[in-house]
Amino acid sequence: MSTAGREWIVDAHGCDPARLADLPSLEALFARIVAELRLTPVADPIWHVFPGPGGITGLVPLAESHLTVHTFPEHGSACLDLFCCRERPVWPWEARLRELLGAGTVTVRSVERAIAAPPAAPSDRGAPATRSRTPQPLGH
Repeated sequence: MSTAGREWIVDAHGCDPARLADLPSLEALFARIVAELRLTPVADPIWHVFPGPGGITGLVPLAESHLTVHTFPEHGSACLDLFCCRERPVWPWEARLRELLGAGTVTVRSVERAIAAPPAAPSDRGAPATRSRTPQPLGH
């Protein structure tokens, strides 16, 4: 199987709600990730600050793929996703999110992404191919 890189899916809980609702705090987080992993932004980050007690959504497109964050100050949570199509060292997610967002717990899932399906097992040969279908809207 050929790989397209690695994706880190990160959930941070027990974060400081004020930092999760503060755009400069999240800009500093993105700057730190980009600098320390030597990532290559191909455009300026895009940010959406939700009104009231809402959080912030951010995206920076990278030559390596993308970095995103969604914050939920009302729950003290942040969800991050970093997809890199080139090898990168493991970033100290837990330490940095504790430092920058005041996270109490951090869960990191690392997924190797495939660009080609693995070869069919001998017992699968001759089996009908599976087909994708377009998702249909949910009925009410």
